[in-house]
Amino acid sequence: MAIYRINKPRKAQVKFHVKKNDEVVILSGKNRGKRGKVLEVLRDRSRVIVEGQNFISKATRKSQAQPDGGIVKREGALHISKIMLASDYDARKGTKSESAEAKPAAKKAAPKGKK
Repeated sequence: MAIYRINKPRKAQVKFHVKKNDEVVILSGKNRGKRGKVLEVLRDRSRVIVEGQNFISKATRKSQAQPDGGIVKREGALHISKIMLASDYDARKGTKSESAEAKPAAKKAAPKGKK
């Protein structure tokens, strides 16, 4: 019952900050900081599928392609708010590191002890 609510189609968002074939960085979760290419954008669920990230195990039935059936690993969907374009991520990290390098290290004064 809970799964249905999560996967229930909603009013599709008109515009996203990523599209198919964009390189993105994952911002949170077990794959934080990893990069991948967007394979699919699921507008009705506000989710994306990133290549090589967020694997899930899915049970499959017997078929001609897989006579024994079995468990298949494939990419799962990530919420759109959990990813960022790689170029924007690099630019943000670059500005932070440049500002840290620009500031000279402050000298710490020696603590005054009791004499």
